[in-house]
Amino acid sequence: MAYIGNQYNHLEKDLYKAPTVFSSGSTSLDTANDKESVVSDCESGVSGPCFDQPSLCNNGLIQLCSGDKAHDLITRRFLSNLGSMAVHIKDLTIQKNCFAGVTWQARLQSFQIFNKAMEKKCGGGGDANVKYAWCATTRDEVCKIVEHGFGHCGLPKNSGLYGHGIYLSPDDSPMESVKNAVADKNGVRYLMLCRVILGKAELVQPGSKQCHPSSDEFDSGVDDLSSPKKYVVWSTHLNTHILPEFIVSFRATSSLKGFLGMQDRLKMPTSPWISFPALISALSKYLPPTAMNLISKYYRDHKDKKISRHELIQLVRQFAGDKLLIAVIKSSRTKQYRHK
Repeated sequence: MAYIGNQYNHLEKDLYKAPTVFSSGSTSLDTANDKESVVSDCESGVSGPCFDQPSLCNNGLIQLCSGDKAHDLITRRFLSNLGSMAVHIKDLTIQKNCFAGVTWQARLQSFQIFNKAMEKKCGGGGDANVKYAWCATTRDEVCKIVEHGFGHCGLPKNSGLYGHGIYLSPDDSPMESVKNAVADKNGVRYLMLCRVILGKAELVQPGSKQCHPSSDEFDSGVDDLSSPKKYVVWSTHLNTHILPEFIVSFRATSSLKGFLGMQDRLKMPTSPWISFPALISALSKYLPPTAMNLISKYYRDHKDKKISRHELIQLVRQFAGDKLLIAVIKSSRTKQYRHK
């Protein structure tokens, strides 16, 4: 089975032009306009005419201001898809990658060539399944990617749960990336809005070690065929199938930080009744050895500060599921209560 989405809007077919609109598949310009009223009350508090933030890099990025078509559309899309959490976003800044220099012009041309090749591969009908998608990153990673493109020196960190590559979230699910965006010393978080050639996507199971398509039939990966929350661009396709067009930076209020922490606690209840080592021991009675080996590895990665607590929780949830986790924790609580 594979997942193939709709082609991006006809306004963006000329990939040589500087991007000025934001639309892809079901998240079209018309859809964004319909949602404009949802965020109209909080937009003014998020970004002024042109929020003054120091340039991320020496060159390659241009700051967009309120009134610019791309700026306003991305802002509306981002905030509307955050729902009630949009009011907790402040100091929103959008910068555009101007693809300066010969190297970036070559990458831009390469993206177009691969896009056309994908159209032919997918039947010649013109559907290369190009989407806009969010990617959580850091300030340092942004600069490396703008200067050198995607590569091991500038590859955003991820859990590795779905193989080796870059994980992105669909444009209508920015919260997936917001949760993984690490604030810098000034409290600023960074997301990249990328254009991605997905082609024919295959389902990738948690724990996969995949680093390229499993066969010539496929081009990318997803975590769910019907409603993907993660797109996986394989490490073999980093500089040909993904184009970082915009950098969105923002600060989050303490309420949003609290909400993200609360999500962890609600989605995988942690409590004083059970420690992670005890949880791992309990889960080993129900999960296969391959899954337990990966959970143990991710726990060690967390102890070594390679992944965050939030990432660890999400990884454990992927393998065990919330029902089993809740049952194990309740069972532990009952046993401890009886021993009192």
